[in-house]
Formats: sequence, C-alpha cells, structure tokens
Amino acid sequence: MLPVDEQIQIIAKGAAEIIDPEELKKKLLVSKDKGKPLIVKLGLDPTAPDLHLGHAVVLRKIRQIQELGHRAVIILGDFTAMIGDPSGRSKTRKPLTHGETLENAATYKDQLFRILMPERTEIRFNSQWLSKMDLASLLELAGKTTVARILERDDFKSRLDSNLTIGLHELFYPLMQAYDSVAIRADIEIGGTDQRFNILMGRDIQKHYGLESQVALFMPILEGTDGVEKMSKSLGNSIGIDEEPNTMFEKVMTIPDNLIIRYFQLCTDLHPDEVDQYRERLDRGENPRDIKACLAHEIVRLYHGGDAADSAMDHFNTVFRDRQYPRDMMSLDTAPFTDDQGNTDLVRVLVQAGFTSSSSEARRLILQDGVRLNSERVDRFRIPVRDGDVIQAGKKHFVRLNKA
Repeated sequence: MLPVDEQIQIIAKGAAEIIDPEELKKKLLVSKDKGKPLIVKLGLDPTAPDLHLGHAVVLRKIRQIQELGHRAVIILGDFTAMIGDPSGRSKTRKPLTHGETLENAATYKDQLFRILMPERTEIRFNSQWLSKMDLASLLELAGKTTVARILERDDFKSRLDSNLTIGLHELFYPLMQAYDSVAIRADIEIGGTDQRFNILMGRDIQKHYGLESQVALFMPILEGTDGVEKMSKSLGNSIGIDEEPNTMFEKVMTIPDNLIIRYFQLCTDLHPDEVDQYRERLDRGENPRDIKACLAHEIVRLYHGGDAADSAMDHFNTVFRDRQYPRDMMSLDTAPFTDDQGNTDLVRVLVQAGFTSSSSEARRLILQDGVRLNSERVDRFRIPVRDGDVIQAGKKHFVRLNKA
C-alpha cells in the first residue's frame, strides 16, 4: 500500500466532501498496520441505465481506491428497489418488481466490470438480509431514528410543503439503505452529492449497532458536454462508456475549456500530481485544445485501450484539425444507384451509407448544404460521379465511391 498521506491525496482527488477526513486517516493507518483492506460500499438500485461518464464518476473513484489495495462491495438493491429511492423525487417513485430488479442487475454487472477490478469487487443483493427481517427486527431498526430526522430530507420536506403524498413505505428507504452498511460493516461509503442524506444515515445507524461509523465520500455531479446541465442521455449531452472510440474522442473535444481540469479529476484515474501538471500548462497559456486532446486520449484509453485511443486521436486530427479525409473511410459501390445517363442517386447513397435514416432526411441534409462532393457543396439529388470521389455528410461522415 502507498503511504497513508498519498492514499488520502488520491482518494480526495475531485471529491466534493469527505466526512470525516480525520476518521479516514485513522482507518487507513489501521488498514496499513494490520494489512487488512478497507471495505468501500456503493449502493445501487438496479434500474439498468446505459452508463455514461457521469455515472462513472463514482465507479472511477472506487477503482482508484481498489488500486490502493482496498475492496469494494457493490450492493444491488433488489429489495430497496421495490420501494424506490425517493432522493430528488417530487412524487412517489414507481416500485420495480423483484423480477425486474434481477433482470436489470444482470445488465449492471456487465457494465460495472468495464471499470471495477473483479478480483477486488464483491456484488451483494440486499435482499440477502432485508428480506429476512421480521417485524421485531424492523421495529428495532425504525427505533434508531425519528420521524423528524427522516423529514429533514429536502425531497420529503418540499413534498410536505406542497401537500404532495409521501408513502409510509418511503420513510423506510433511508433506514434500509443505512442498514446495508451495518450488514457489510462498511468502512467507507461513496456516492453522489444527491445521496448525502442516505449515506449520513448509514453513519448514524452503524453507531446504534455498535459499529465504527463509515466515512462518507461524496462525489460531485458531472456536467455534460454543454457545460451547464447534469450529464444525461435524455438531454443529449452525455458521453457513453460504450460509445465507439472516434465518437467518444470527438465528444470530449466539445466540452467547454473551463471543464478540462474537472474532467481530468472526475473522469480519469490520473494521479493528482499529473492533473496539476495539466493545470499548470493551461495557466502558462498553452492552447486548451491541445490539453483537451490529451484528456480525450486518456478517456478513450480507459474504455477502449491505447491503440484505439491513438487511432481516435489520429482520426480527429485528420478530419477536424487538418481538414483532411480520414484514411479509414468506408467505400460504397455506386452501380446500384446510377442510371443509364451516369447520374448517381445521392439520396440513396446517404441512406445506404447509414448517414441518414430515411430518404426525406437525406433530401433535407442536401438542401441545407450539409453534403459535399470532393469538398464542394452539393445541392442536387442526382449527380455524376467518378471512381474515387468522396461524399461528406455533416462534419464527420465520409464515404469513398467506387464505380464498377
């Protein structure tokens, strides 16, 4: 294990808040002295999202802690998902059936190990202990807090103020989530800032059961490529961890310059000292585009490997920086789309190449000056072409035409 102070430096990189830093230091010292890894908890309700970089912020932090020698316990809330986390909700969340949670959990597992170290990760379902609770045990758990404490939650308070319904079952969610920390004897619980109430409840409940309180590690919510809104697929500002390398690289290059260091902190596993070096380069006036290209390369490398990252950077530089044709563009035989007079149906070419989903969309793209033939704008649907001509649709779609 690294020295404790350096472990703290890595754990704290990009974190919004740690409660309590001194407790964290003590736990790390004991862990180092005894050679026993800490248990890092992450609770997830299995709602089967397509993970993007915003979701991955917490997972990347867990990966960094794993690389320090510690272990992660991922709790898939197959039991609590049947209640539904009320965090940030203005109305009661529709509960999932147990069958739905198990189906979604399988999807989660596949995506989690894109980031986490399998040999240092344990996946547990909280039905293992919550479903076994009898009424006496549940009442004992409920007696560890008060209604006033539960109603301190912003989402509950706002719903009360607005005379909106709060289901009695929802009041048990933070208690059950907190009991997960008791069941696995968590040393650290990590989550987004939106999970503050639930995670702090875990600290309280552990004390009531005679355990040492877990450290709460809160990670910030990542802004999307627009630089304003929370990263979200529905808002169109997300970067998926499964997106192909060229697309991932290009999307990272669109983030505002003021988010470069934040993305280095939250979306990569670089050591804090390396991030500081990039910050210094920006402060010295180096072109932000070049630093952003290093960021994009590092993110693509994390999810697709070094060769894919090199290729994506080369593709970006060729197409976007140097305004050249990509070397690996697709080819298309024009014979099926060419009439007896030698004119090629450009609409059918765009659809066949997959650049548009329909003929009407292809026509609109042509009329809006979105299509070029050998770098010259095209405004007709049928055009004469030569062998080796290049059609460009938008900024990044290219196809080389072959004539039989």
